[in-house]
Amino acid sequence: MRIGELARRTGASERALRYYEEQHLLSPVRRPSGYREYDEADVRRVHSIRMLLAAGLNTAVIAEVLPCMTDNGEVLVPACAGLAPVLADERDRIDAAIEDLRGARRILDAIVQVAAQAEPTPEICAVS
Repeated sequence: MRIGELARRTGASERALRYYEEQHLLSPVRRPSGYREYDEADVRRVHSIRMLLAAGLNTAVIAEVLPCMTDNGEVLVPACAGLAPVLADERDRIDAAIEDLRGARRILDAIVQVAAQAEPTPEICAVS
């Protein structure tokens, strides 16, 4: 199948599919005409890539872990013993990012609370 059909079947844009190829996540066969040719395994692979992206992994990590994952129909399952620490590190990175965002939210909440009670100073306020 061509890239447009793969995009339709997976919900990924053609641009995203080309990006996955640049990142060595997909390796379509190239026809003499230059067209990319995909097969059913690529449909499953794109679904796996999108699931890992949705889980917060970047494409470099996905390239590392994808060969060691199998799809049980509902979720990806690690098939290599050494994968657990890599995934745990990614989970810890996401937890740290969440805490950073919570801290930013607390600061913004405090600023909003003060701003809601402040008297406007028109000569210095350009925001209406």
